[in-house]
Amino acid sequence: MASTMFGGRRKPLCNDCRGITPALSSIIMTAAIIVLVLVAMSYGQNYLTSSIAQNEFSTNQQFMLTTGLQIDNVAWMVGRAQTIQYSSTYGDLQILPGALTYTIQMFSGSTLLNTTTLQTGLILYNVPTTEYTLGKNYLEPIGSSNSSFLQSGSSAPDSYTYSIEKLPMSDGNYLRIVVVPTIRMMTTQIGAENYVEFYLPLLTNGTSRGLSQSVTLISQNVNQYVQGGVTKITITAGFPLASKGFDSSFFPFQSTTETVPLDSTVQLYVGEVSVSIGLYA
Repeated sequence: MASTMFGGRRKPLCNDCRGITPALSSIIMTAAIIVLVLVAMSYGQNYLTSSIAQNEFSTNQQFMLTTGLQIDNVAWMVGRAQTIQYSSTYGDLQILPGALTYTIQMFSGSTLLNTTTLQTGLILYNVPTTEYTLGKNYLEPIGSSNSSFLQSGSSAPDSYTYSIEKLPMSDGNYLRIVVVPTIRMMTTQIGAENYVEFYLPLLTNGTSRGLSQSVTLISQNVNQYVQGGVTKITITAGFPLASKGFDSSFFPFQSTTETVPLDSTVQLYVGEVSVSIGLYA
């Protein structure tokens, strides 16, 4: 029936429903496009930030490797200095003093001749994992040295460079590039006498003025220790800052103790190198 109980025709709710439909559709489409644009902008910003952080991290891996090599050029000539520049937006450089010890014991047979404990710092390049991450427990050596803190040969490095992402840490969550001093061992013979030389640079905290993105290495002094009649030397790595996360798992050494049988005079050279960040403008 076309009529109502009052006898008239039912009136539509609107005079022209077809006129409202395109307007509503336009509003909905506009809102959807705005949401998509905002999502795309957010994704693009995140992608751009990640790409910049990734490029910086890759570039500064080479910077840290160069810094490790420069330690060897500086450590053995008192007063020598070297400044290396770097560039970063998200990462920062840090010297962590007293993070690693080497205890060196020299024996003649079963008799302990002497014990020397030396403490060194690390150089860290830290990138917050909120800006760039390679995953928890990521570890990658940089350069050609193996994972022993005792390297052999005249061309062996006296530092080890690697990337690590260990989480959590007491100082924050970072993807890091680390330069850690190691020990170089060289063997020579003069006449009938055998000599074994050990070289260890020790990194100390210098002046960090923050004037530029740079690290300056300055040789402070070189000490020599000589011990004859050594038949065995044992070197043990220790971790004074283990409670803060800088424990044996942070240092990727294949072993924390190295033992070398000898029949030689041992010469131990220790070079103190101060590390300053942003010393010069």
